[in-house]
Amino acid sequence: MDAATAPMTGLRVAVEGAHGDTALVFIELGIVFIVLALLGRLAGRIGIPSIPLYLLAGLVMGEGGFIPIRAGEEFLSIGAQIGVVLLLLLLGLEYSPDDLRVGMQTTWKAGILDLVLNATPGFVVGLLMGWSVTASVLLAGVTYISSSGIIARLLDDFDRLANRETPVILSLLVMEDIAMALFLPILAVMLVGATLLQGAVAAAIAIAIVAVAFLFAMRFSRQLSTAVHSHSRELLLLSVLGLAFLVAGLAEAVQVSAAVGAFLLGLTLSGNVADQLRGLMPPLRDVFAGIFFVFFGITIDPRDLGPVALPALGLAVVTLITKVITGVWAARRAGIGPKGQWRTGLSLVPRGEFSIVIAGLGVAGGAQPLLGPFAAAYVLILAVAGSVLMRYADQIPHPLKAAAARSRPRPAV
Repeated sequence: MDAATAPMTGLRVAVEGAHGDTALVFIELGIVFIVLALLGRLAGRIGIPSIPLYLLAGLVMGEGGFIPIRAGEEFLSIGAQIGVVLLLLLLGLEYSPDDLRVGMQTTWKAGILDLVLNATPGFVVGLLMGWSVTASVLLAGVTYISSSGIIARLLDDFDRLANRETPVILSLLVMEDIAMALFLPILAVMLVGATLLQGAVAAAIAIAIVAVAFLFAMRFSRQLSTAVHSHSRELLLLSVLGLAFLVAGLAEAVQVSAAVGAFLLGLTLSGNVADQLRGLMPPLRDVFAGIFFVFFGITIDPRDLGPVALPALGLAVVTLITKVITGVWAARRAGIGPKGQWRTGLSLVPRGEFSIVIAGLGVAGGAQPLLGPFAAAYVLILAVAGSVLMRYADQIPHPLKAAAARSRPRPAV
């Protein structure tokens, strides 16, 4: 036993002897929530998202950390799964079926470029590190998808929701979410080690279920919203949470992924119900999302970060550049000016919740032990770097414009 963990171990022995495991669970959960509250305040003061700090907190409180959390780990595990469901439910509420349709029609070419430029580096690096094809595909998913949660929050914080380039950014995020809705079922099949034929059949069934769910969302959105609507906030929350957990459970049962099920339910709810939920649910989502990121950090031994730190940094630099290229190209096609193109590219850099969800699925499925530490390091780098780049996008010179300015001949003296 080292000096860092001795106080917590002594407290554990004393509490277990006096009051049993329940008291210790409450004490550990109290510590977790207080730490999250302090880190959230710190993140707000320095102007970065709280996700990187929550991940760091999990690393500190996990196996090999300074304050190991064990008694409350089971609660944190369930809370983390609830956090994923609520994250994707609220993300779905941000889009209507019409938004989805328009986004697919207007940005599909940029969406394909986004997939090729940003998934390929992750897949290649996974293979170069000697990982399996499945683990490399998982890493491709980690590097491909931007953080809708971080980006949407920062667009609001920086008062850029009304900017001309913002619809382009949101459309690309919608395309990524659609891709994830198809990717996660296929990923689930790969993780169970099915044969090629079994995998093809299961993937086809999963994709068909997702397609039917999209059609349902587009056709019966109003009817479902009417059915769950209530003037009582309590009854509305109970109805929607009940539906969300039911749909998530059914989605898991058919290997579609609880996250995708929750996203599709959020997409289906519209109108006044969606407006009410966007006002009611963010605090609940943020609490459980904090638990999710902490729990993911707890599952990682900080000592495992060393071997993946340099590869993660190199991949972060490469995919930062490829995301900027994607955003600039998409904005240019939409007729946005150079400054808006630059802001679009820099706004797509942050990675966050979905990258961690994908890595978490891979770790749980035993795909690659180093995937968790790699994803944690990668997300930490790009969540912070992306947030800073978004904040100072107008102060950072466009490299092409700067190069053009330097190449202009100076006037004769």
